[in-house]
Amino acid sequence: MKIAIGSDHAGYLLKEVIKKYFSENDITYKDYGTFKIESCDYPEFSYKVSQAVASGEADLGILICGTGIGMCITANKIKGIRGALVYNEETAKLSRLHNDANILCLGGRMLEEKEAIQIVHTWLNTSFEGGRHETRLKLINKLTGL
Repeated sequence: MKIAIGSDHAGYLLKEVIKKYFSENDITYKDYGTFKIESCDYPEFSYKVSQAVASGEADLGILICGTGIGMCITANKIKGIRGALVYNEETAKLSRLHNDANILCLGGRMLEEKEAIQIVHTWLNTSFEGGRHETRLKLINKLTGL
């Protein structure tokens, strides 16, 4: 499994913590930026990660900004992306089980490091349940064309 990860300045420090977790757990990833804590615009990084996932270059993506909201909004504009703003382990689990979320959006200013790592671990280790949820995802695609 290959993970695409990106952040803006507000998510940069948490992104670095998550990358350390990846390295310690032999999880393959590619960092799409930002590579600094100076102010920058989140849509650029959300777009890069979302494109990597949508194209199959990466299996899943993780995006981090101050609240996770801007990254999530931008990610969900890309065809094939199901970005989920997650704020605890339960929503991480359900975003994968019921929604087959392929991008995890986190708030770098909203989560403690330990909590964020638990969320990432749960999200990466939960699979889509299918069944009635598959029908709903197909309906979303049909209605939105995305």
